[in-house]
Amino acid sequence: MTDWKPDIYEYLEYRTFLTDAYQAGKRNVSAFSYRYLARKAGFSSPNFIKLVMDGERNLSAESAKAVAGAFGLTAAETRFFADLVVFDQSDDRHEKNAAFERISSRRRFREARRLDHSMFEYLSRWYFPAIREMAARSDFKADPEWIAGRLCPPITKREAAKALDVLFDLELLSRDENGEIVRGELSVTTGHEVRSLAIGNYHRQMLERAAQSITEVSREFRDISALTVCVHRDRVAEFKARIHEFREQLLEFGDSEENPEVVYQLNIQLFPLTQIEEENPQ
Repeated sequence: MTDWKPDIYEYLEYRTFLTDAYQAGKRNVSAFSYRYLARKAGFSSPNFIKLVMDGERNLSAESAKAVAGAFGLTAAETRFFADLVVFDQSDDRHEKNAAFERISSRRRFREARRLDHSMFEYLSRWYFPAIREMAARSDFKADPEWIAGRLCPPITKREAAKALDVLFDLELLSRDENGEIVRGELSVTTGHEVRSLAIGNYHRQMLERAAQSITEVSREFRDISALTVCVHRDRVAEFKARIHEFREQLLEFGDSEENPEVVYQLNIQLFPLTQIEEENPQ
């Protein structure tokens, strides 16, 4: 990669990279222009790359390779760029997840964007938040074998060890002045796309855990219930506000426990079962 070009491994949004790379090119290469890039990429439209940067056009797999070549990316950088394109443009969550897994597997990306990688892992693995909550137990041990066998369902020692690394990395677990493990707060943030994808993964996994509990957990230790009502759309906001208030009350109730023993998950879902028509259809 030439000296003037920004490091693509510091990016998660490919359009931002193209914009920054173009501006750097304009400053350092006298012939640099949209027409120059289009010609190098083999595009007939001299304005196509600008439209991509502005979000008005998308890239196909072939055009992504052509654009990468026009900007002088290496073979490894081109593969990374192609994954950025898939991550940005795909509507398929499996494809999007796979693209981010490939992106975050690059050492240079992890070094440049540690929080994106760690936050994705934290929110995409149901047992990461569970292990953080387990640290409230008086008998908690930061031992992968001890942790792995106490989760429901159990996980592997390797998964538990990885979870501990991420939790300490994000400071969701830390040691106090006495060397005791304490829970930290989720104060770090990450990019919208990563957070949105990871939170979706989190909720889907917790819904799966809830479904499995119907057959795997005795009724005396669980509560699965549902409510179906018909309301005016203007009252949905009030429903959501009451659910939020209820969650806050239960969180406060749980945090007041002096000797916690079991980690529980509470899922609350509110979603329409009929079509929501536009108020002012065109």
